[in-house]
Amino acid sequence: MKPANWPRQHPEAERLLVIDRRRSIFTDATIGRLPELLGDGDLLVLNDAATLPASLFVTDDAGRARELRLARFDGRGATAWVVVFGEGDWRTPTERRPLPGTYEIGQGFHHGNALSMRIEAVSEISPRLMLVSFDRAEASLWQALYQAGTPVQYAYVGAPLALWHVQNRWAARPWAVEFPSAAHALTWSLLLALRRKGVRLARLTHAAGLSSTGDETLDAALPLDESYEIPGDTVTAIADLKRRDGRVVAVGTSVVRALEASVAQHGRLTPGSGEAKLRIGPGYKMRIVAGLLTGMHELSASHFSILRSMVPGALIDAAYAHASSSGYLGHEFGDSTLIL
Repeated sequence: MKPANWPRQHPEAERLLVIDRRRSIFTDATIGRLPELLGDGDLLVLNDAATLPASLFVTDDAGRARELRLARFDGRGATAWVVVFGEGDWRTPTERRPLPGTYEIGQGFHHGNALSMRIEAVSEISPRLMLVSFDRAEASLWQALYQAGTPVQYAYVGAPLALWHVQNRWAARPWAVEFPSAAHALTWSLLLALRRKGVRLARLTHAAGLSSTGDETLDAALPLDESYEIPGDTVTAIADLKRRDGRVVAVGTSVVRALEASVAQHGRLTPGSGEAKLRIGPGYKMRIVAGLLTGMHELSASHFSILRSMVPGALIDAAYAHASSSGYLGHEFGDSTLIL
């Protein structure tokens, strides 16, 4: 599927593939028709995580240029899990970047004099995944990250992305290391139209992680465990909806992971913070989520296993074959899928 190479000027015109599981059919629409497809009795749950400037171009102790991408960082300490990349930049797909070499505990990375990191641990999953400690904390660390970092870039875009290109309109806490892009086409006017149709809105915060590293072993382990927080009013809204047999429609697979992980951990949906360790794939039965609005990605992407847990394999394969042959666009700024 051809990727969209830039954010659309008129996002409400983007294409929407609607998959009706009950009738085992799929149809073409546009995202602007969401108010016709959803209505009274539906609850749309949004991820309000803001996107971090998670890409840091640094030099190692040997003076070699490297890129570090944050893999897990919520700002509550002075450490982060990072993935190291070899020489090159966003113009080269991750799988074609040269290997960065191996690193040991105690070695470091430096962004000029502005920020330094020391390796504290190397993951058993891949030597490219490391825990680093920063040379500062709290407000000083946040300031340094926003001065030194840029958002994760993609080889299929037409130009470097600025941080504002990868933020949803309601973005709050900077927890996501990559753009929670399923909601990129939800404009304020579209949300207002949904509210007028009786669709209720709720939120949670989920630290959306890296989508790809170019390392087959590491990519097979994605998504890594990710932090989430579910407000009490969201839990109350979902409980009320369930009593009325309404539908919880997640905007993005990060929302699915947070809601379903909370149930897996506690036995029921519970307000508060947690770690999404749950792996969702074919055969998994959703406890909370009844519908999903998500982007278009490759069949091999980790998020696609969640789609296969909701839609029979033959139906999702036929729907995506249709989308590909019909010119739908993929990736972060591409077209969307609505599963009901």
